[in-house]
Amino acid sequence: MSGKVWLIGAGPGDPELLTLKAVRALGEAEVVMIDDLVNPAVLEHCPTARVIRVGKRGGCRSTPQAFIHRLMLRYARQGRCVARLKGGDPCIFGRAGEEAEWLAARGVSSEIVNGITAGLAGATACGISLTLRGVARGVTLVTAHTQDDSAPNWPALAATGTTLVVYMGVARLAEIQQGLLDGGLALTTPVAMIENASLPSQRECRSTLQDLQVDAALFQLRSPAILVIGEVVGQAALQQALSFAAQA
Repeated sequence: MSGKVWLIGAGPGDPELLTLKAVRALGEAEVVMIDDLVNPAVLEHCPTARVIRVGKRGGCRSTPQAFIHRLMLRYARQGRCVARLKGGDPCIFGRAGEEAEWLAARGVSSEIVNGITAGLAGATACGISLTLRGVARGVTLVTAHTQDDSAPNWPALAATGTTLVVYMGVARLAEIQQGLLDGGLALTTPVAMIENASLPSQRECRSTLQDLQVDAALFQLRSPAILVIGEVVGQAALQQALSFAAQA
């Protein structure tokens, strides 16, 4: 007998950003395996499920991925409906692809439920449109933290001309700054540093590529945080619109 595994994106933190499909899947779940960055408030949608915390955060003690695999497999083979609940979107640095592949190889079905990723929600909450006609024709999502500890090709990313959204980059600001400057980005390129995207505790600091490290230190930037790098950060139209909406 085999159950099913839902790989669910819980969004960046605000429980109101949870999708209707995610709510339905959580309502079906008998076992919920929840990541550290998921807002516990979303658990109200699965009040009778067994909740297992399987936190994974950079720089902290984390639950081994192999153990998470085995847990999902064990409960699915018991015929249970399992929800693997992840922050943001499960396919944006959330390991859903490798988990789905691993389960499929062992005869267990899974389904991915997308969630809003922190890079999008955080930028929008700060009045930043990641793409903007005449300013940015694309956006690139990249993580500064890799499995083998190698660095992304920052000069190549700088050359794309897209808005860059950097996840897990707080510990590598010097590397990011130098790599993007080497790739031709101007010292004056605007940067937004956004902590705790979409939560009441969200904080934002505006800077430039030249002053990135200094301003991050003064701001006391901490994880979880994203960096938004590009000319869209300096555009005021959406920021003004959000300000008017807040005052209405």
